[in-house]
Amino acid sequence: MQSQDMQEVILSAVRDFAKSIAAGDRIYADMSSVIDATSSLPLAHFDHWERLIRDEFSRALNRTDQTQRWFWKGAENPLLLTWLDLISWDGYKREKTLRSISGPAPNAFFFSLAIRRLNDWVPRVREAAREALPKIAEATGPTSVVESLCVALSNWNSWGRIEDADRQVILKIISLAGVAKAFKQKLIASTAGPMSSLLSQLGRTPALDGSLEEIAESAIQPSVRAKAYRCLFEGRMVWLKGREWVWTDIRYCEGRVQAVVAERKLDLSVPSFALIKKTAKDRSPIVRRVSAEFLIRNLGTLGEEARELAEYFAADKSSSVAERGEFALRQLGQ
Repeated sequence: MQSQDMQEVILSAVRDFAKSIAAGDRIYADMSSVIDATSSLPLAHFDHWERLIRDEFSRALNRTDQTQRWFWKGAENPLLLTWLDLISWDGYKREKTLRSISGPAPNAFFFSLAIRRLNDWVPRVREAAREALPKIAEATGPTSVVESLCVALSNWNSWGRIEDADRQVILKIISLAGVAKAFKQKLIASTAGPMSSLLSQLGRTPALDGSLEEIAESAIQPSVRAKAYRCLFEGRMVWLKGREWVWTDIRYCEGRVQAVVAERKLDLSVPSFALIKKTAKDRSPIVRRVSAEFLIRNLGTLGEEARELAEYFAADKSSSVAERGEFALRQLGQ
């Protein structure tokens, strides 16, 4: 579906939903059309879709003549709030919506609406999101949670209001058994996308530590296999924590933005020799290059097997791998 067509379908669904909100003793709001429309919506460019839906929903409600539309059924003068009120212009409504949600998110789009409240400009809304998100995640299907978190993890370093407590909430959700399993399957089965970067971000929590060998052996993307093997070789997970400005010459106001990395030690013990032999036969030169690199690092501990491996790498059809094998042979000959 073309972007323009998709936009019209979503706006039409939002208008229909606004019309279904009725006042008086009987309150009924049918979200099915909005759920159907957003279920196939790509989560990229989420800012655009969030603004578009917020504006249309607000206009549609203002066109109605329903003075009672913000009341929950079954409580004394309670507020009728819906999932779309997570993006209301009113921070009070966003907070109350988060505190009122008790069931699963209808799909990945709506879970994304909830998780983005961790970067909300109102502190009380962020606080409500910290409390509500773990419960929503437990009730929501792991596939929807993972789809939303993939986008959040790729963008959260640019979220200016997110705090360490908010990041801990996301890591807690990642550690849920069903979510961690779904992440593992996504890392293994994905044929495209920044999965190696995702694996780095997931390394903040030990949720996938026990699955690293399986990911390294089975992932379709060579970059993911290479990343997983590197983590096993090094015995640590490394991820991009953020970026900071560093002065190179303050006299002339010169500087540059520098990446800030963090790491976590892995509580795993994998024999280096067995791992090098396994990765040396990988079908991708990206992985074999990592293997040859760690052969060079371990030349002094591998004994006679080191020469055999160095000769194997030196004969590799990939020039970058062969260069490392030849370097290892020269080092052994000294």
